[in-house]
Amino acid sequence: MSRPSLPPPELRPYLEELVRRTSAACGDRLVSVLAVGSLALGDYRHGRSDVDVTVVVDPTLPRADLSTLARTLAHPELPCPAAGLELVVYGADFAARPSGDAGYLLDLNTGPSLPERAAYDPVEGPAFWYVIDRSVAHQAGLPLYGAPARDVIAAPDRPTVLAALRASVREHADGEGHLADNRVLNGCRATVHCRTGHWFAKRRAGEIVAASEPAFAPLVTRALDSFERPRAEAAVLPADEVRAFLAWVAARVDEAASAAGV
Repeated sequence: MSRPSLPPPELRPYLEELVRRTSAACGDRLVSVLAVGSLALGDYRHGRSDVDVTVVVDPTLPRADLSTLARTLAHPELPCPAAGLELVVYGADFAARPSGDAGYLLDLNTGPSLPERAAYDPVEGPAFWYVIDRSVAHQAGLPLYGAPARDVIAAPDRPTVLAALRASVREHADGEGHLADNRVLNGCRATVHCRTGHWFAKRRAGEIVAASEPAFAPLVTRALDSFERPRAEAAVLPADEVRAFLAWVAARVDEAASAAGV
């Protein structure tokens, strides 16, 4: 699937206002605003996908301004037309170097389908989500404001990404808080990244795995079909098959880590 040059039309007014409010809150300390995740990889699905945004700022931005930013972007203060907004703010000094840490200044989750969260301490939770997001951002981040992604976001090294993928697969194997179809397709994306070193959209990764792994093709095909539906209409997939598939994915990640000398 080709990388988009513009956000989908149904999101453009929202993203334009998000950038305007971010610029107003951060002033001349704003460096860059990037669309990442499914938007960057060309696989955004309205009603199903989140809007993923990475913001890079001068690290001297006061905490009070970050709090203002969180308030002004929170749904429904700024109504989110997608399932949710996942926005992460990094200091430019941190973002410019490879790291396995979470490292954010602000992690904001908001929107109609997401629990509200505004966190300012990066040691509060696991770091792997942020490592993967920065790796995707470096490869494919879509500039909404300011400097291009590769000028401001360093790519984590391969051992760090593989460690993050292993943690991600463990998280999805537990199943807590994740739809079954997303768990399967996240595993497909991890598998294809291990093979290629590149990030593919989840649907494209699912197609690749379904074509190359006949034993898992029926499960992955059902996950792909379910992924076309809104979240509330997602299919229930057999739990034992999902666990078996994710155990297989974990083994592929471990093989890639061993080959990389991790």
